[in-house]
Amino acid sequence: MATNRGVFPVLPAGEQPAVERASAETSVADTFAGRVHVEWDDAARVTPLGQLPFFIEYLKQGGLFDGWVSGCPLYFSSPNAPSKRDVLGTVLLSVLAGHWRYAHMTTLRCDPVNPPLLGMRKVVSEDAVRRGFDKIDEDAGLSWLQEHLDYCIRPLLSEPWILDADTTVKPLYGHQEGAVVSYNPHKPGRPSHSYHCYMLANLRLVLAVEVQAGNHHTSKHSAPGLWRLLDGLSPTERPTLLRGDAGWGNEPIMWEAEQRGQPYLFKLRLTNGVKRAVERAMHTQDWHDAGAGWQGKEGELRLQGWSRQRRIVILRRRTEAFAGACRARC
Repeated sequence: MATNRGVFPVLPAGEQPAVERASAETSVADTFAGRVHVEWDDAARVTPLGQLPFFIEYLKQGGLFDGWVSGCPLYFSSPNAPSKRDVLGTVLLSVLAGHWRYAHMTTLRCDPVNPPLLGMRKVVSEDAVRRGFDKIDEDAGLSWLQEHLDYCIRPLLSEPWILDADTTVKPLYGHQEGAVVSYNPHKPGRPSHSYHCYMLANLRLVLAVEVQAGNHHTSKHSAPGLWRLLDGLSPTERPTLLRGDAGWGNEPIMWEAEQRGQPYLFKLRLTNGVKRAVERAMHTQDWHDAGAGWQGKEGELRLQGWSRQRRIVILRRRTEAFAGACRARC
């Protein structure tokens, strides 16, 4: 019996892996220290600052870091003082590394790679940063930061956008100016600062931030900065909608927005008047589908202390507990 010694067809190759291996080619980034070559190592640990050269290239090409340093109102008279670039570069690297205390800057002194990429000669100590910031006049420093923040954000405001106003409580440790014991949901009894933020909704872009004492955490403390921000915008740059939580749904805030012709959407606290309005709405049938399992109904309401009637929107949806109770009864 003869044996078939012909060439058998090769089996088809298997499916390609779902995740392709990253290319080992070298990437080039143009930094303040010149062009550097970045190589990817699949076997090494992931580092949070591994892609910093590319961010530094972005800062250099856009002239953002040079302009930020040159415009800083910080001046040294001593020949032994650190350079302004080293002070501000240390702060920038510390923020990018996720630090939240001055003492954490000490860890940057072990990094021999990234500081030269910013054109720095050295990483200064936390004390040098503190002394440098003490020399900056408060009003000049705020104007300097806001100017460069507007340079990055203002071009986006020609598109329709929503302004979110919110307050963040930051617990404090040690002795700091404005550290007051007040409302603090995470660390009750701990002194805190209140950060009043005005930002573009759904984007991590902040238009302005005001740091106030811990007991200045309500909307009446945020309002002056908010109206100052809105009044500084041209009609084409103003937000399509001003949005806030229940702390903003009060007469002074809504009246100021109406005087400026600024549309707004605020939550309302569940006061007795709001509860009665919700109870009356629940007994009617003219609810409309609002999407995502919600139903909506419009109405008008004038609470005690309000200067006029205002339009309200009530939303409701069926919860799992209510559905389970209905099934149990059946």
